[in-house]
Amino acid sequence: MTARRLDGRKLASRIESDLAGRVARFVATAGRPPRLMVVLVGEEAASGSYVKSKAAAAGRVGITADVIAVPATVTTTELVNLVAAIGRGERGPADGILVQLPLPDHVDAIAVLDAVPPDRDVDGFHPENAGLLSQGRPRFIPCTAAGVQRMLIDAGVETAGRHAVIVGRSDIVGKPLALLLAGRGAGGNATVTLCHSRTADLGGLTRQADILIAAVGKPGLISADMVKPGAAVIDVGINRIEQQGRSRLVGDVDHDAVAAVAGALSPVPGGVGPLTVAMLLENTLQAAVARQAG
Repeated sequence: MTARRLDGRKLASRIESDLAGRVARFVATAGRPPRLMVVLVGEEAASGSYVKSKAAAAGRVGITADVIAVPATVTTTELVNLVAAIGRGERGPADGILVQLPLPDHVDAIAVLDAVPPDRDVDGFHPENAGLLSQGRPRFIPCTAAGVQRMLIDAGVETAGRHAVIVGRSDIVGKPLALLLAGRGAGGNATVTLCHSRTADLGGLTRQADILIAAVGKPGLISADMVKPGAAVIDVGINRIEQQGRSRLVGDVDHDAVAAVAGALSPVPGGVGPLTVAMLLENTLQAAVARQAG
């Protein structure tokens, strides 16, 4: 068996094409493009790279993306005040506001994320948006979780009545994805098991999964003997490792070994990552349309 490749880049490209048309229609009605404001703290290379990719994708679909760079020495109070000022429109109109994570250790990330107005919280991290998702009436879904669900739907992976096992319980991926897959509607109605660092017999649970999602940030954690033959495996992990003097990106799944067992497998890079950005653009347009309407 050789797993079917779940190509996130191709799907993201199709989503962007659709978004470009919808953004053009918004511009024709509103007289302006949607605007995304990104707050980037410090000069961490990976964060800067992610922000550049988000800004480039926004430009491709006609969304304006402005980056506000803040020194790594910023205090929690200063950052909260900046985010609040953006929300009040002091930096111009902002349909979507995103604070690039991770933040420096001395900054209270929860306080900063809570300062983002929930109607502009295009990352879906504000507690109001998390609560709406838990009730099955989401406004903004966290982008990576939404991207995983979109990938499963697009690939025709049946979720209803299937057992989905998620390894990783973060507020960014694991928890919201569990709610999405267990919820009603397309890409839902699954029976979900959420695993974490204290889970006993992790392999025993993952081998039961019809759909296995790895989102913990541990290179090669999921080995071939942890995968049910024919399962759909989604690798959310993005880990930079040094190998033979070279740096490269790998996921949480031992890709080559698992590809011989799984029925479908997303690669790293080129899998969930591009869809995370595409879902951010979806949320930004949604926020702009809602603000224009009300």
